[in-house]
This record gives sequence, C-alpha cells and structure tokens, in this order.
Amino acid sequence: MPAWAAEAPGHAGGTPGPAGRAARMRAGHIARLRAAGIARLRAGGVALAALLGLCAGPLAAQTSDLTSESAFRVCADPAAYPFSDREETGYENRIAALFAEKLGLPLEYYWFPMATGFIRKTLGEDRCDVVMGYAQGHELVLNTNHYLTSAYVIVTRTDSPLSAVDTLSDPALKSARIGTVAGTPPASHLARNGLMGQVEGYQLMVDSRHDSPSAQMIADLEAGRIDAALLWGPIGGALAHDAQVPLTVTPLIKETLPPRLFYRITMGVRQGEMVWKRELNSLIRRNQAQIDAILAEYGVPMLNDNGTALKDIP
Repeated sequence: MPAWAAEAPGHAGGTPGPAGRAARMRAGHIARLRAAGIARLRAGGVALAALLGLCAGPLAAQTSDLTSESAFRVCADPAAYPFSDREETGYENRIAALFAEKLGLPLEYYWFPMATGFIRKTLGEDRCDVVMGYAQGHELVLNTNHYLTSAYVIVTRTDSPLSAVDTLSDPALKSARIGTVAGTPPASHLARNGLMGQVEGYQLMVDSRHDSPSAQMIADLEAGRIDAALLWGPIGGALAHDAQVPLTVTPLIKETLPPRLFYRITMGVRQGEMVWKRELNSLIRRNQAQIDAILAEYGVPMLNDNGTALKDIP
C-alpha cells in the first residue's frame, strides 16, 4: 500500500483553532499597550521592528534547519516490501542507498509502521528527514518532484483467458472471482460495472509486520482461489515478478471515469523545508535513469506523466 494511502487526512478546512488563538493574543496585547500609553506602544513597536528585522535575515531564508547534515535520515516502514523493510530489500531502500551515496552521507533509518500518525511520529518529531514514497499533492508533507508515475493494475495468471483484459468493463470479468483491497479506487469501478458480487475483499488497514493482504491476494491467485487481482501497480508488479507461476500485470490506464487509477509518486519532507526539497529535486533529476533501472528490477509499472501509456525508457 502506498505511504499516502495509510495516512489519515488532516483538517480539510485548515487550522482555525491556532489562528483564532493567535488573533485573540494579538488583540489582547494591543489593548494592554494602549492602556499603558502611547510612549510604551512606540517602544514596543521599535522592539517588534528589530525582532522582525532579525527574522528576515539569513536564518529565516534557511528553512531546512531541522534536516541532518551528518546522515541521510529516512522514515520507513520496517515491513512493507516491496517498498521498504528492515532488511533493506525494497526498492525505496535501494533508492535511499543511491541518494545517500550521491550525498556522501551514511544512510540512517527511523522505522515506524505505515499507519495513521506515521508522518506525525516521524517527520513531525524530527526523527528523520524524508519519506521515500508519497503521492503528489498530499497535504501532510511537502512533495518533491515526482520520480514515478504508476497505476493500479490487474494481475492474472498468464495462462488465463483473462490475461488480455485491460479494462474493468470487459465482459470477461462477469464470471471471474476478483480480488481487491477494500476502500481502494478500483472498488468504485467494480461497483459501477456491477462486479461487486464477484469480489473477494482484502483488508486495507493492517499491521504490516504481521499481515500482508497484497501478498495473500497474489498467493490466492497462484493457487486458483481467485481469477484476477487488483493491486496498486508497484505492489502488484513486484509481487508478480517474484511469483512462483507466470503472472501477467496490466496497468489499468484505459479507465476514463473517476476515481482516477494513476498517481505520481514523490518524496515527502517537512512543510517549509524548501532548501531540502530543492536538493532532493536535483538528485531526482540527475539520477532518474538509475531510479528507473531500480524500479524496473522490481517489475514496477512505469507510466508517462499523464498516466496514459507505459513510460518510454531508453
């Protein structure tokens, strides 16, 4: 499951609580100054101007002051293969090792299960400086430029007549047993096409240290308990790549109705850390070919930026 899929959303309407408290504090402060007389108000204004002058200097321009300069500190799930694991066998581990090498820094991990509160307990507590995989546009982090565009896929046995299916409206699926993770975008498409009666559901929110619905889905497909598996592309691609029987992975890029099934994947850093974001953007740009090579090793489906076709990789 992508990192962004497990994190609970923040307040949709912003943060009125802290803003309201700040406004009340300013109003009270002004009232007290007025009560103390105009001379005291002017003195306070001079002090405030001096303080603002300090804040506008070089220290304010450097927003990445929480980022470690002695190590490349990565926030990661210890049991989320093919993304990451404690043995550092996932593709995000490989990309992290590449970046640490390019920066000339040792690689350090802060391990935390990918679940509600992940960002708060990792980046938020300054225990690490980057999440290696996060969907573009997610408000809990500041996104770098994307390094991967992928989509949900349908995985079938290569010897199955379903191996040619590339859209969820295909009549061939009417009699198929279809595995999908509850609450993910493909479920909405299945419902629209009247296929929910044939769905074998797998849990979305689990402790990845003890359970892997995606791996179980692929095992059920190999064993013939289901006929097709709908998975996030990087997961489905990697698990199919490692499967014991030949499996076909087809990105679902022909669906035109919402919800969309493709996403651009970035790295995530703390809000406001623009200097660190730009440094990571530079690393992504200069090492994209090596990133693509790592992703290809894991069978990750890579699409063009618009999610409409497979990426043209030299």
